[in-house]
Amino acid sequence: MRNKSVLQEAQDIQKAVELIRLGARMQMLEAETALSRERLLKLYKEVKGVSPPKGMLPFSTDWFMSWQPNIHSSLFMALYRFVQAHAGQQGLDAIVQAYRLYNDHIESFEMEQVLSLTRAWTLIRFFDAKLLQSARCTCCGGEFVVHAFDPTSDYVCGLCHVPSRAGKTKKTAVAATDLLP
Repeated sequence: MRNKSVLQEAQDIQKAVELIRLGARMQMLEAETALSRERLLKLYKEVKGVSPPKGMLPFSTDWFMSWQPNIHSSLFMALYRFVQAHAGQQGLDAIVQAYRLYNDHIESFEMEQVLSLTRAWTLIRFFDAKLLQSARCTCCGGEFVVHAFDPTSDYVCGLCHVPSRAGKTKKTAVAATDLLP
């Protein structure tokens, strides 16, 4: 019996280290492992070299509805469903694999990473709680994250109908001025 608990603890430590490297917050680590908060704090400091960030996890679905987060969240959901269907993975394993694919995709197109692992994990929890769902865009046919129970019969995604202020951040303004002669 003791060997089983030692093995479980070793697996939880390995899982926690992997999640920390991917950017998981403490609340996610506590929910996904059986390790004590003190042990997780020590692991976090050992892996990252700093204390974990403080603060609450996102608890509102609204973040996922704004233009850029919605695009990234919708991409992640497509990857998550792909991993579930074709790799046979479920739960946290599917989330981690889909998140790695998301990161690879973002890096290959040299895009800004918008979705953190903790946000991706929260997104799945919102879907499981039926607070969010997917809707098919009537223009492009893509699947996008929407609030549950919102009317979706005439849904048009943020890529087909880009908001006027989309992508106009201080960061893009600075990048644009760097390109000027």
